[in-house]
Amino acid sequence: MDKLENLRNLFSDKNLLDQAFTHKSWVNEHLGERASNERLEFLGDAILEFVVSKELYSSFPEKEEGYLTALRANLVNTDNLAGLARKLNVGASLFLSKGEEEGGGRDNPSLLADTVEAIIGALFLDQGLETTHEFIKVNLISEVPEKVAGPLKDPKSRLQEYVQSEGLGAPKYSVVEESGPDHNKRFIVEVKADGKCLGKGEGKSKSEAEQKAAEAALELVKKPQKK
Repeated sequence: MDKLENLRNLFSDKNLLDQAFTHKSWVNEHLGERASNERLEFLGDAILEFVVSKELYSSFPEKEEGYLTALRANLVNTDNLAGLARKLNVGASLFLSKGEEEGGGRDNPSLLADTVEAIIGALFLDQGLETTHEFIKVNLISEVPEKVAGPLKDPKSRLQEYVQSEGLGAPKYSVVEESGPDHNKRFIVEVKADGKCLGKGEGKSKSEAEQKAAEAALELVKKPQKK
């Protein structure tokens, strides 16, 4: 089930999978034809959290709640789910309005992540928990060894902890440059603490640029300071 065509073949009700791919913008242009994927996303989000939590609880009996929470967040965050969507080529099958498509919706991380959750909700309704569990296990739980090999917390969280430990004010992020058309935006974000610039980062979204800025700041504070 690591390919979209294999997933589609599993479904008894193909219309349910089509609904999982249906963004609300498309529904607004095709009134009465089909519901959006928002309700399926709501269901899939809950199922995803349950399955991942259960797997991690069983796999790491010696770990405390904080570790399990951080590892789960690493698996089910927007960037990771969007990465899965890209691997499955979900963007090509989305039902979007013309405006949403022209605005880069087929590669919008938030939209892609929401669609993955909707697919999980649809799969649960069509095939039940066992099949849904297998889909999540193959596509997300399989990444656990890679995730535990690196830092579990994202750069922004780690930077927040660092500045707190140093008695500094909370990091503040601001966009210092924005360029490009709607479907291919480029953001440069600066992060400061107590008025001092700690780093800058570039990304296709504000959130990506903020994480890159935090990464740059963490690299800076790791370096020995010259006397």
